Amino acid sequence: MLGSTVLALTVTETLVRPSSRPHFPIESLLSARLLLAPRIVGDRVFFLSDFSGVLSLYSMNKNGGIPRPLLPGGQALVNPHLMDGRNFYVLPKLEKVLVMMDKLGNENYQPIFVPIEGGIPERSLGEKYEGEKLACVECDNDSNIAYFDRDDRKNPETECLRVNLETGKITSLGKSLYGNRCIGVNADHSKVILAEGYTPGDIVLFYWEEGMKERKLLYGTPLFERGGRTVPPSGIDWCNFTNEDKGLLFVSSIFHDDGGLTFLGFDNPSKPVDVKIRGLKHSGVGELVASKKVDGNLFVLIYNIDGASWVYEGTFNAGSSPSFTTTRTLCGLGALSDGVIQGLDWQVIKVPSATIEYVLSFTKANVPSQLYLYPPSENGPATQLSDERVLGIPSSYLSAGEDASYTTWDGLRVSARLYLPSPKLGYMGPRALVEYVHGGPQGQERPDFTWFSMPLIQNLTLNGFAVFVPNVRGSTGYGMRYMKLVDRDWGGNDVKDHLEGLKHIEKDPRIDSKRRAVVGRSYGGFMTLTLASRFPNMWKAAVDMFGPYDLPKWASRTPPSWMPYIRLAIGDPEKDREMLLEHSPKTYLGNLTSPLMIIQGKNDPRVPEPESAEIVADLRKRGVQVDYLVFEDEGHDVLRFKNRVTCYSKITEFFLKHLGS
Repeated sequence: MLGSTVLALTVTETLVRPSSRPHFPIESLLSARLLLAPRIVGDRVFFLSDFSGVLSLYSMNKNGGIPRPLLPGGQALVNPHLMDGRNFYVLPKLEKVLVMMDKLGNENYQPIFVPIEGGIPERSLGEKYEGEKLACVECDNDSNIAYFDRDDRKNPETECLRVNLETGKITSLGKSLYGNRCIGVNADHSKVILAEGYTPGDIVLFYWEEGMKERKLLYGTPLFERGGRTVPPSGIDWCNFTNEDKGLLFVSSIFHDDGGLTFLGFDNPSKPVDVKIRGLKHSGVGELVASKKVDGNLFVLIYNIDGASWVYEGTFNAGSSPSFTTTRTLCGLGALSDGVIQGLDWQVIKVPSATIEYVLSFTKANVPSQLYLYPPSENGPATQLSDERVLGIPSSYLSAGEDASYTTWDGLRVSARLYLPSPKLGYMGPRALVEYVHGGPQGQERPDFTWFSMPLIQNLTLNGFAVFVPNVRGSTGYGMRYMKLVDRDWGGNDVKDHLEGLKHIEKDPRIDSKRRAVVGRSYGGFMTLTLASRFPNMWKAAVDMFGPYDLPKWASRTPPSWMPYIRLAIGDPEKDREMLLEHSPKTYLGNLTSPLMIIQGKNDPRVPEPESAEIVADLRKRGVQVDYLVFEDEGHDVLRFKNRVTCYSKITEFFLKHLGS
């Protein structure tokens, strides 16, 4: 086609260049399989892995052994990084596993039963919700009761369903334009906490009890009662029933911008109480992100500190001055430091006395994910169950990254990292720079080898590039105020943060800022298009992965259930049309001068394929060269091994062609 190249992605090409320097194919980096979302039941650990080239479900003996596949070959599950709800729950009393499956990345998840020993999948609810999205947000493997968010893909409301997976009984807990998500349930399932969410962190709680015809307000000010008033976001996360069901314990930003523990008594729900936390071992900038009851008054807390995970076990005291005291650090010290957990689960062993057995997945920027088991003892060390390795590449050749944080235009600190080629690779002189922009925008680039970006970053450094990764305003991990700064301002002050970061990096003599490229996915793709079109002289090349292009039109292409959120968090496609067009890359694409590659999943429901196809068509009209890569069997991600090989290779070759090494 005139002005563009469309590639059918079925093969991988390797760029061959004469050099005495070692060259490593992307297959080497991807040889370390993913080990994600572990769960422990009895003597077996269940987890997700891409052993077969697609993400699938496996189990293994908790003392080690050969993993057992539980799904037929070729059936792919969704990356838990992007999953709404959980991928699977193990139901030992039913001798089944509940697995959430979609079709080629379309995110219309359906609940599927698989025998606990593995077998042929069967629909647990039949054809009742065909073509709809059901997200399993909680499942009790003792009572076999699950809670689902239901999006029928036709109407803007989301419905909460309670399903008895043993009997098939379905109970609707109501619908809402702003979600009616289950974020708490007591032990006998007679009481449920439901939440509406308007923009990220802006959460209002509702209470539902068996026998009630409809939910009632518990905490917060619903949107329709605000009358234009600004209400501080509560940042409420999962609500744990505690103190004999007399109250809730949850993480919130009610008292602490960077997250804290909050107790809410049902006798006085308008007066939440700040919970003092004692015994923390970490320091640095970050936030408390989650809490979950383990047993009785024993809980786990999860922190994100400078992008790294810290996990504590501890006890909650609900007295007159509620407090939490840590008893053990499960992640953050020793071998389990400076990285990210990719799942944490436990089982309570009652005999001869109550002890806890934990399993977790852990990874670093330059270390593949591994499974660890804490045996049922108070202070025993974690045992590593796996030994995933990058084959054919010495670990010293991988980049751990270094801090590159900076002060931006309005005085805010922006956390950032710079990944440089290992000195052992022998590259000389200043390195060409690639900026990687994460998605979200409520996301964060972390030292996580399992996420899409890290193999790409490592592959780029192996090929001589420096990679700059800023977490600009709107990113998670740095407090509620920082995250909220991007609301209704996509393509505004966030752009200034990127420009200031590049000015900061220009001062580094190791960087050749005359050879500069940008790549990003989702919101990061939007920002890639924005930077490349509004500041064309800064870039030698750009790669957009399924990024919004025309904000008003993109909004009209998303599922109806997205529209209430888009109107509040990004802008109303009708009332705010002029603002959205001003911030849309389409408005500035005529300025583009750098070569552009666009990557898209055919089945993407978040940024549908027509959005990227429109960019290509507009560029063709101008006679601009654009490489267009469409994966027919992907959605809002690139998951399959063959596709990942192609994707990483094509991006790296594109940058080598236009920036050199």
